Amino acid sequence: MVEIVNSGEQVTAGIVGDIDHHTASGIRTEIDAVLENTTPQLLILDFGGVKFMDSSGIGLILGRQRVLQSFGGRLFIKNATGHAEKIVKLAGLSGLMIGGGKG
Repeated sequence: MVEIVNSGEQVTAGIVGDIDHHTASGIRTEIDAVLENTTPQLLILDFGGVKFMDSSGIGLILGRQRVLQSFGGRLFIKNATGHAEKIVKLAGLSGLMIGGGKG
């Protein structure tokens, strides 16, 4: 499940539940629809509600980052903790983390 808050220049996508092979496609579709309609300067993926993430989550992050870069936007990850934080760090993406989980 994704809870999206769109203020035009910034979109925050709060992801709740697991990010895996079965859920990543739906999450991606919801976020991309907003990105295509608003071309925000900033996308924040809020992982505060993520309990489990596999490599599909890394694909989700990298794919959204490519979409944003195509129109000059930036992506950050917020509140990545526990398992999701470990996966993000192992993928070498800790530079994208802000807020909880950074360190």
